[in-house]
Amino acid sequence: MTTNLYALLIGNDCYLPNKLPDGGSFGSLKGCVRDITLVEEYLKNSYNLKDENLLKLTSTNDPNNPNQPLEDSSLWPSYKNMIAKFQQITEMAQPNDRVYIHYSGHGGRTPTNYPDLKGDQGVDETLVPNDLGMEEGQYLRDLELAELLQNMVKKGLIVTVVLDSCHSGGASRDEENQDYDVRGLNIIDTTPRPTESLVASPEKLMQTWENLTAGGRNVTAAGLLPQPKGYTLLAACQDNQSAYETTFEGQRHGAMTYWLINSLKKLGSEITYQSLHNRLLANINSDNNKQTPMLHGEGDRLFLSSEGTSYQLAVPVMNIDAAKNRVQLQVGEATGVSKGAEFVIYSPGISDFSQTDKRVAIVKIAEVGAVESWAEIKQFFGENTFENIEKGASSLLLNPGVKLVKKVRLLPTASDFSELENVKSTVQGHNCIEWVSGDRVGDDFAYQVRINESGEYEILNKVGEPISNIRPALKVDEPQAAETLMKRLVHLAKYQTVMQLDNNDPASKLAGKIKVELCKAGEGRELIPFDEPGNIPTVDVDEFVYLRIRNESPQNLNIAVLAMQPDWSIGKLHPDGADYEILERGQETLVRFNTSLPEGYTEGDDILKVFATAKGTSFDWLQLPALDQPKIEITGKSASNPLEELFSAIADENPDPKNVTRAVFASDEWTTEQVKLVVKESL
Repeated sequence: MTTNLYALLIGNDCYLPNKLPDGGSFGSLKGCVRDITLVEEYLKNSYNLKDENLLKLTSTNDPNNPNQPLEDSSLWPSYKNMIAKFQQITEMAQPNDRVYIHYSGHGGRTPTNYPDLKGDQGVDETLVPNDLGMEEGQYLRDLELAELLQNMVKKGLIVTVVLDSCHSGGASRDEENQDYDVRGLNIIDTTPRPTESLVASPEKLMQTWENLTAGGRNVTAAGLLPQPKGYTLLAACQDNQSAYETTFEGQRHGAMTYWLINSLKKLGSEITYQSLHNRLLANINSDNNKQTPMLHGEGDRLFLSSEGTSYQLAVPVMNIDAAKNRVQLQVGEATGVSKGAEFVIYSPGISDFSQTDKRVAIVKIAEVGAVESWAEIKQFFGENTFENIEKGASSLLLNPGVKLVKKVRLLPTASDFSELENVKSTVQGHNCIEWVSGDRVGDDFAYQVRINESGEYEILNKVGEPISNIRPALKVDEPQAAETLMKRLVHLAKYQTVMQLDNNDPASKLAGKIKVELCKAGEGRELIPFDEPGNIPTVDVDEFVYLRIRNESPQNLNIAVLAMQPDWSIGKLHPDGADYEILERGQETLVRFNTSLPEGYTEGDDILKVFATAKGTSFDWLQLPALDQPKIEITGKSASNPLEELFSAIADENPDPKNVTRAVFASDEWTTEQVKLVVKESL
């Protein structure tokens, strides 16, 4: 059944002057309105969102007047306007219609307006309107937002909520690196504010909250809302973390919004929220492991849908130029395609993209146009030639999700980095690293390097925070300091590549066919899943945890589990003494493990990466020692299939990009999922 799509998009860059009791303020941001534009373009191009079904509130920075948005006040994300738009879209949409809500801006905290519910010391989590600094300015509080969403659910609307904001803050800007901002403050604002709600009476708000939380504080790990009932929530971070905005591909965006749209464009919109969250987690965490995106609600549902389909979005071949070894596809900048994107072309008339024997060629975008682009032929399948490509034939976006070369940005400091360049070629694996100068903030770099006030090399993540667990500190004047730094960068690059390793072919026969769940033992013998999909469990050291893996494909699969640990090591967790375990179709296996931390650590993140393959495959190539430890040598092994060639390329000191492409050919033969847990030492 086809239903209408409605969208409420809120982007809050320009905050009117405001002052909080500690002297701080909610400063203006730079990427929120651009977030909204990015989402709007995607929904219009991919879902045919109609202008009359779009409600939008934005506050754009005026270069000539930093204290006043460019828009008329009727279009600001003010308290009154946000509530009015929530109510308007609820009135417009009819039962079974889809509603997408996206908020980019500051999140805040303030003493509760509802002490009878939360106690005298209770706190309300909030969205921060741009007019907070005005006399009548007030927060949009958690109880109000819950009521507004519940009204949509009661009407039978299919609701998706994306919040690209902090809800408790917890970080401050690094003054040496101005290329990122935090969307929140680590304070509780005690400023007296108006208490009268425009949503409902206090009694009604508290009653709804109690119904949703079963009388308790059963809120999401994102902090702002109760566990969703009837809608799906994607939040930028946990309630004790920060949401960041920074530069991606030369433009400012929230990390959550950028990777959300990037993932939807590359994987296609016909994916589940859980699969979407998995990719968000891998990409955001690899840039900044202090921001963990959260999923709450119906993770198994397809994005912006109430039911599943097998439809795959494809684009047609428009022209063929055999003389120049290229074809023209009906994609371009307007549909989010950039240079280097790869597509697989099918035989004429094929719409069932699971028929891998009908693939003709893989092409790579070389010249990007607005709506049409030229793509060079990378390789034909079998005996196919240009004669097997016809105008109108379907092509499907195909991206292996692996970048073997990581860019490192060198931040300007009092000292230069000439010694790094001198030793680069002497370090094994140096081809994994490409330098980017500090003034080129638009580059898509993975890491940053600076020399701090103590005369030490520091490695930072994309948003400018020092990467944790890089031990010991490395003085610039130590013997072989530059060489040690290079080795650390190579190590981190390989670690990040493995973390991001995924099969992004939406037509793969194994896509979504393994289900992975972290569990704990109950009082009896039953296993209890940790909360809901998208939540990151925290466990004590020396605690037993169970990883449940289920094979939902129509064939037997070979299972292996890698453990990625806080000391930057990668080891094989399961099976012990063999490359893989055979898991029969429709069956599940349990992997029991005892949590631990490396020596000297009191807390750390563990990532468990589960691989399922149709053919027996060795994962020894992907193992890494702890940082600064001797390299793990792979001896007596040679790649026996395209997937192993990909793993070998990741481990290789001089990786061959052709091996990455060959892994695309094997996309029907492997898939991967990953889960994360936090291990803490009990006090």
